[in-house]
Amino acid sequence: MARISFTENLQRHLDVAPLEVPGDTVGAVLAAVFAGNPRLRSYLLDDQGRVRRHVAIFVDAEQIADRRHLSDPVSAASDIFVVQALTGG
Repeated sequence: MARISFTENLQRHLDVAPLEVPGDTVGAVLAAVFAGNPRLRSYLLDDQGRVRRHVAIFVDAEQIADRRHLSDPVSAASDIFVVQALTGG
């Protein structure tokens, strides 16, 4: 199963400890995560199901290309890291 972890600033707002979840695409992995933590979905995805502008998702240290359909492939050995950018001044 793929391992997914989240930046510390997300962890301050939601219980998002690193997890191992099944899935062969980013979308499938996120669906498994959202099943156990539905509030997380609105932090990461917009109402169309696309990755929000201030969120970056990396699979094996490479930023995903498909922010709309989340079809980037994931292997059972993949490490996924979700980053929420901080803004402001």
